Amino acid sequence: MSIDFTAMYASHDAFRRDLERLAQAVADGRADAPGVRAGWENFKRQLHIHHTAEDSDLWPRVRERVAGRPRDLALLDDMEAEHSRIDPLLDAVDTALADGAPELPDLVRALAATLDDHLKHEEDSALPLMQEVLTAADWGAFTGRMREVQGLRGASVFVPWIVDGAPAADRAAFLGTMPPPVRVLNRLFWQGSYRRRGTWAGA
Repeated sequence: MSIDFTAMYASHDAFRRDLERLAQAVADGRADAPGVRAGWENFKRQLHIHHTAEDSDLWPRVRERVAGRPRDLALLDDMEAEHSRIDPLLDAVDTALADGAPELPDLVRALAATLDDHLKHEEDSALPLMQEVLTAADWGAFTGRMREVQGLRGASVFVPWIVDGAPAADRAAFLGTMPPPVRVLNRLFWQGSYRRRGTWAGA
């Protein structure tokens, strides 16, 4: 049984979209808008949860399956090393946003390029490897860990964040992976609450 990576791709698209919004806000001189700062804070939180779960629950699981396969083990080393290169850039953008530093546009571009390179590498190489060596149960354990970390409160932000501004087909595909109660909660409560927060308003 193949693994459905719809939610993974949707998360990656949301990360890229948020950094595009940040770059536009910085270019327009609106980086200090409350909605932009709220969007940045949520971006950092979602990326931290995503990468922490990969480092603690996903890559070790894949590593067990590819023991004795040097090329695949090197790929996993690359995944972890790429995560470690992103963290200092997050901190640098954070500091530049707080200080209004003139290097902010360059730092945002560097972060966007570094993260995009990592996401492409993961999509082109790591996801096919996972499809090969992991079972549906393995993937379920990983996504279950993600849900556990997010909790219901986190899910109430995560789900509308993913579909915020997504093309209709992508939105439908992602929501189709969610249990029916989650789709109902999102439609009746979470979407409206997310919009009222004004996340990325002004971007």
